[in-house]
Amino acid sequence: MNYSLRQLSIFLAVARHENVSKAAAELSLSQSAASAALQALERNYGVSLFERQGNKLSLNPVGHSLRKEAETLYAHAQQFEQLLQRHGEFGHLKVGASFTIGNHLVVRYLADYLSHYPDADVELDTANTPEIVQKVLNYEVDVGMIEREVQHRELELIPWMEDELIVFCSAAHPLAKQQSLSNKDIKSARWILREPDSGARHTFDRALAGLLPEINIYREFRHNEAIKSAVESGLGIGCLSQVVLQNDFRNGTLVPLKLARRDMRRRFYFALPKKRHDKAAVNYWIELCRRQR
Repeated sequence: MNYSLRQLSIFLAVARHENVSKAAAELSLSQSAASAALQALERNYGVSLFERQGNKLSLNPVGHSLRKEAETLYAHAQQFEQLLQRHGEFGHLKVGASFTIGNHLVVRYLADYLSHYPDADVELDTANTPEIVQKVLNYEVDVGMIEREVQHRELELIPWMEDELIVFCSAAHPLAKQQSLSNKDIKSARWILREPDSGARHTFDRALAGLLPEINIYREFRHNEAIKSAVESGLGIGCLSQVVLQNDFRNGTLVPLKLARRDMRRRFYFALPKKRHDKAAVNYWIELCRRQR
């Protein structure tokens, strides 16, 4: 092939404007570069494509016969380039997720994402909700997945899925057989909870706001598995997302406890910086997560 897409675009631009200077301006080229490329195209094939009358260039019969094919060819080339760029955007995706979401939900979606884009490089960064928000604002991750609503003027939140915290204990704990925990039970129990400012702790503190000063917080951990292990060992009772506890309840190693008139419901969100370039990988990731929730 003795022509380039650049030469093809110059040929079509000159055909439209009938002037090399105007064609060069449209393509952000110098007039001399556009003229040289057009002359090289004609010289490579030993044909003349234009009738030259001063500064005006009109298509001659050969140029007219090739124009439609050239337009079709150039349009296909542009479409191909767009497809390449689109697939390139799926090459790397960095997801920042809270510990609960990252360790228990993201892994479910990752297999589906990679089945569509097997060569994609997906990086997962887990931390608590405030830390993920900061990573989003610092452009350290492409998309954040957090456990509560956060107000920030440079942050956009997209609602995702509903969740609920569950209070739980070991099967051998004295509270395991109670129908519902009274305020007295809540105040006398030893609680093993997530750290302050985490998404789970924020919901817990909101739900038990009136009793917080009298609650015995025995231990605080950053990781859900540490809390589950401590509770299973009988060190106290805990409160975590239902997505973390489902298998443990099925296995009977942990037991859910009911709290009357305490609202533990919450919502998960996607977090994005308001000032950002649209990225196909992020859009597809959000669509995939919403579809599979």
